[in-house]
Parts: sequence; C-alpha cells; structure tokens
Amino acid sequence: MRLSIKQIKAIEANNKREIKAVCPNANEQSGIYFFTRRENGFKYAYIGQAKHLLSRLANHLHCYDLYIDNSLRKHKFYNANNLTGWKLEVMCFSVDELDEKERYYINSYANGGFQMLNKTSGGQDGGKFGIGENKPSKCYRDGLKQGYTNAQRDVAKLFDKWLKIEYDKNKKLAVKAYIKFCEFIKGE
Repeated sequence: MRLSIKQIKAIEANNKREIKAVCPNANEQSGIYFFTRRENGFKYAYIGQAKHLLSRLANHLHCYDLYIDNSLRKHKFYNANNLTGWKLEVMCFSVDELDEKERYYINSYANGGFQMLNKTSGGQDGGKFGIGENKPSKCYRDGLKQGYTNAQRDVAKLFDKWLKIEYDKNKKLAVKAYIKFCEFIKGE
C-alpha cells in the first residue's frame, strides 16, 4: 500500500505529538537522545544523535531499520501503566559536538551497566567502530530477492519432474526467451 504525501505528513505529525507527550523538551534543535528502560533487573539503553531531534525521534516510531525501532513498537513508552516501557530524554548540543557527545554517552551508559542496543560506538565521522551485532536489516528488497530465489527453485523443480519446454527455434525472440528462462531456473 502506497501512502500519499498528505498521509505521510499526518503520520509524522502524530508521531511528533507522541514524542512531545513523553518528552516535552524534544525540539528541532541538534542534540543527543537517550532511550532507556528497565525490566527484570536489566537496564537497556539506546543513544543517538540528530541534527533535528524531534524529526529523528518521530522517525524511530515508524521505521523498522534498527532494533530500537522494533523495541519501541513492542514495549511502547514508559508510563504509570507500563513500567517496562522506554523513557526518553534529550540534550541539545551544537552539530559540531554531536559525534564526541554521542560516543561519550554511549561509553558512559555502557560502563554504568546498561546493555546497549547501539550497533556502533557512535559518531558519524570515521571514529566509530562496531560494538553490537551488525546484522543487515530486513527490508522490502530483501523480501523480493528471497521471493525471486524461491520462484527459481520451485519452477526448476516443476520442469525437472513434470514439464517440457517447447519453442520455435526459428524465431530469434523465442530463442532469447528460452535462454533467459534457462538462466532463470539455473539461478544465473
């Protein structure tokens, strides 16, 4: 289902309202944001940076790229009825300070006993390195690729067991189609 620009903007506005409800000082300035939660004696955290905090935080509510995005959907935000939900805090810094501050806070929280959900040590410059499991995110294109692979395998089985290919060898387009089909079922 494709969304119109109007629908996308409405979702974004709703997400921003939700962020402001749990973190009133979230704004469009640059800074560092902190997601934290506790459950069964464990402390979890995710720390990120943004040039436009409110927009980036709203983006986390409708993306599926990061573990934190999925965890926000699952655990929701902290409130009196949801004591294991995510708490959100922000701190404003200049854009020039973001890499240094993000690395500092990721390190501080990790040393403070939080299990970090960040995949890297932070920063957008060359100074970051991996700290977490870095599996590629599964997205629409990955699903298409897997579907194509499954179709190749299934069609190849059908032709191996039950079907026979016939085509007019005198027609160039038929020959090209045959070659393309053979490449498809061989996975080339």
